[in-house]
Amino acid sequence: MKRVNLLGKLLITSIIFSVGFTSLSAQCSHSSKTAHHHKYETNKADIVDLAVSDGQLSTLVAALKAADLTEVLDGQGPFTVFAPTDAAFAALPEGTIDELLKPENKDKLVKILTYHVIPGRVESTDLKDGQTVASVEGSNIMVETNSKVVKINDALVVKADQRATNGVIHFIDRVIIPPNI
Repeated sequence: MKRVNLLGKLLITSIIFSVGFTSLSAQCSHSSKTAHHHKYETNKADIVDLAVSDGQLSTLVAALKAADLTEVLDGQGPFTVFAPTDAAFAALPEGTIDELLKPENKDKLVKILTYHVIPGRVESTDLKDGQTVASVEGSNIMVETNSKVVKINDALVVKADQRATNGVIHFIDRVIIPPNI
């Protein structure tokens, strides 16, 4: 029953933020390098399958499973995931991952993971310096960009625009924590 309620809440939150994101996207100006001007090949895997097959996101995949979020991210979407690499998780204080994966910490884990997700398909070229975007968790994420790098809060995007059938993944070098945790 808790799982159904959680999935329902995530779906409703995603729909609400999709409406907000649509208006945000309309406000963004598109430069000549914007993804909308190019044809990109989309991977034939969904977000979860792409994360599983990559090899750099095994800790994230384990966390998604522990939080019962794989079904949500297998869904139609679209979603944009700022995916902490295994190295990003390894940089957390010792014991943090094991503690978060415990069943009694599932709510906290869900908050952290959904803070890494925004509704819609957002390519790196769609992100603008100083922009704030609402995460599925509900808190805002701050974007910093220049011609060479994209940062999400303090996390550097180390591999951008990994396209899936239901969204896009941007690999980041840190786990970002919502302000209310």
